[in-house]
Amino acid sequence: MRRARRVIIDTDPGLDDAVAILFALSCGRFEIVGLTTVAGNIGIETTTRNAGRLLALMGRADVPVVAGASAPLRRGGIEERAIHGDDGLGGVMLPAPQASPLEGAAAWMAKVLTEGAAHSIDVLALGPLTNIARLVLDHPEAAGRIGRLIVMGGAIDEPGNVGPRSEFNLACDPEAADIVLRAGLDTTLIPLDVTRKVRAGRDWLSALRASGGRAAGTCADLIEAYFASSGGRESRPLHDPCVMLFALQPALFAIDTRDVSVELGAGADAGALLTGRQDGVALRVALRVDAAGALRLLADGLR
Repeated sequence: MRRARRVIIDTDPGLDDAVAILFALSCGRFEIVGLTTVAGNIGIETTTRNAGRLLALMGRADVPVVAGASAPLRRGGIEERAIHGDDGLGGVMLPAPQASPLEGAAAWMAKVLTEGAAHSIDVLALGPLTNIARLVLDHPEAAGRIGRLIVMGGAIDEPGNVGPRSEFNLACDPEAADIVLRAGLDTTLIPLDVTRKVRAGRDWLSALRASGGRAAGTCADLIEAYFASSGGRESRPLHDPCVMLFALQPALFAIDTRDVSVELGAGADAGALLTGRQDGVALRVALRVDAAGALRLLADGLR
């Protein structure tokens, strides 16, 4: 029997965050140490409440929710209410949280990482990197104890989704992204280059709903809301679940090493990943994916 991976999920739920979290809760392959929340897709009160609602749905009040950064380090944030709805979950009804959230995500992560064996806990980052940057700045020794840091963020050869070259998570807090990517952690980036290829189509969604189960049915509802927000497109990319899929089955992804830096200007490409510059740092980046295999793994875990 495979040993469950110990993980902290840093998140801003968010429709695709919610699908990723439900997969992690239902697949039996993760030991979730806690959910830390950050403002991103929507404000911190809503992302924190949504994390608690997802845990309540799955009967997991034992997993703590820890509220983190309510704003980027140095600039205003970006919200995506048009995609995720005012409640962050497209109007999908979930039970109320069963426990009150804790406060202080960076300090909580530092405590947990210090108490555990070094490199025994992975961090799965689904939102802006503000909490993790604060961990690096305020608790560098604890940050160095992270096992793997797997980040959904950025675009290499693909165009951006909030600017010509910038992706939402990194664009929300470019300074935080720069700090984290330069921190010397065991980091893998999962950019739009692969997440746009892992797409939920209507047939896949129908099969997921028919498979039964609480997580599968709720994810089908969440993805339906995702379709509705896009004007009825025939498929939608599942960005954040790719982090969980890579954590479990890296062979689904082809990894290249690229020298990257983060655009820290004030223009439309703030937060964009720049390649080939002298100030770049070598990072592992997923650039190709077995999309069919990824969708199979996701559906199997949700069932």
